[in-house]
Amino acid sequence: MTDFYSGKKVLVTGGTGFVGTHFVEALVAAGANVRVPVHRRTPAIKNEKVEYISGNLESLEDCIRCCEGVDYVFHAAGAVSAAGTTVANPMSAISTNLILTARILEAAMIKEIKRILVFSSGTTAYPLADYPIKEEEMWTDHPPEIYFGYGWMRRYIEILSRFVSSKSSIGVAICRPTAVYGRHDDFDPVTSHVIPALIRRAVSKENPFVVWGTGDEIRDFLHVTDLVRGCLVLLEKHAVCDPVNIGYGKTTSIKEIVEIILNAAKHDKVEVQFDDSKPTTIPKRMVETIKAKKILGFEPEISLSKGLEDTFEWYLKQENKDSLVKAGA
Repeated sequence: MTDFYSGKKVLVTGGTGFVGTHFVEALVAAGANVRVPVHRRTPAIKNEKVEYISGNLESLEDCIRCCEGVDYVFHAAGAVSAAGTTVANPMSAISTNLILTARILEAAMIKEIKRILVFSSGTTAYPLADYPIKEEEMWTDHPPEIYFGYGWMRRYIEILSRFVSSKSSIGVAICRPTAVYGRHDDFDPVTSHVIPALIRRAVSKENPFVVWGTGDEIRDFLHVTDLVRGCLVLLEKHAVCDPVNIGYGKTTSIKEIVEIILNAAKHDKVEVQFDDSKPTTIPKRMVETIKAKKILGFEPEISLSKGLEDTFEWYLKQENKDSLVKAGA
């Protein structure tokens, strides 16, 4: 780690959420002074180098206030799009992410921020492909039908970022992450993605253990610690509005993930059922990660097995804490 962030004032939007919490931890370790807007969630990190400021990022005035005196921005605020929420309200995540991103980009221009990192998507925005897809192939076709609205929203965030870059001196870094998991993930039954959902259900010993889809779907799963490390380097070395895939570089099937998680939960005497009648997504998503290695020197350091173990252990600790609180201990 260089001293690029040492002494800098860095705004982390979404700094009380899953990915944002990890940004806060990493930036504090890198010597930065971190500002985090707080709207609904309670912050998980208490540190003298972290300033919490009340703010609703749907408000331009609040965004401007949050950007006051800031050098860099990591824009990690947004709404998740899981299978259940997509079916119930397909516009919710789309509108929320567009509004928050447009506001923070406008505020960054007004306050003349030096650099900002925004997230596109390495999972939902690319066209269908059964091979590791490259960054330059984003615009060769539409996103898959299941991701059509959400995928185009992520693409439009890239267009907005290019516009801001062309109209200002702000250095813009664009990250296209793959499927991210890890500590502080969202384990809510309605909004959680596949890995936290499977962990929660395995710990509760569900039987039969029903998994949406065929189980043969494959994804590139990246531990959040690796994602954040890659993004810190991306903002430092490549804030030129040129998207970069940040991924694990290897794929794993949902069946394999289920097996690992059930073993970790010691939930081996269970009937696993794959239900392909339920909402599911595309069968394959692989991204090419050569550009990240070449330009950033980035390679993942946390294996899938170690990452899943880390996530599982963290979740168990949270469950134990909740149990103690409910018991009045």
